[in-house]
Amino acid sequence: MRGLLISEKETKELEYILKRELEELLLDLTDERIDRVVKQLMVEKYEIVLNLYKRVSLPCDQKEYVIQLNHVMKKNNQM
Repeated sequence: MRGLLISEKETKELEYILKRELEELLLDLTDERIDRVVKQLMVEKYEIVLNLYKRVSLPCDQKEYVIQLNHVMKKNNQM
């Protein structure tokens, strides 16, 4: 367990960086050229980044990324 004291400005910057990473992972997960094994690793990374994002964001913002991941996962399973 680690603690972190950051200012409001730093919190917003961290939130922005994590959102960008989540968006990039979602985009890569929809790429058909990427192997299934690699996508599984990307999903694991997505879940880690999402858990970090949940610590600095509002609950309403979090839902968007959980729903998007579920949508991408359903789409990948249909292929």
